[in-house]
Amino acid sequence: MTENTTASRCQLRQALRSDIPGMHRVRRAVRENPLTSDVIREEHYIPAIESSGRGWVVEEAGEVRAFAVGNGQTGNIWALFVDPAHEGRGFGRQLQAVMVDWLFSEGLERLNLGTAPGTRAEAFYRATGWTYLGIDAHGEASFEMRR
Repeated sequence: MTENTTASRCQLRQALRSDIPGMHRVRRAVRENPLTSDVIREEHYIPAIESSGRGWVVEEAGEVRAFAVGNGQTGNIWALFVDPAHEGRGFGRQLQAVMVDWLFSEGLERLNLGTAPGTRAEAFYRATGWTYLGIDAHGEASFEMRR
């Protein structure tokens, strides 16, 4: 998939405020690291994609299938999620690549993230070049990537 379109009519593009309901739907649909409360609500996405960072979506047939959000100030990966019905199509890798490229283009030298230990997400980050730092104070597997 290129950044614009593919034969399957998927489009990877920068997230817009109008994408937030679809992004939140994907976030609530995931099987690992699920949202179990309203700690993260739709209004939390606005500064994450418009002020402190940027977001990207993979859209197909008018629906958000996957999304990523990175903080351009701290280098934190706020979100990288794929709708379970659309896993295995490379969306996570494609979103990660565009997000990491943008974060490094912002002058950041170090990116960081945390995820639940023992999950497919942890295996994904290990396989895509992140350095495992251990379990943090919140019980998450902590990772970093350096330029």
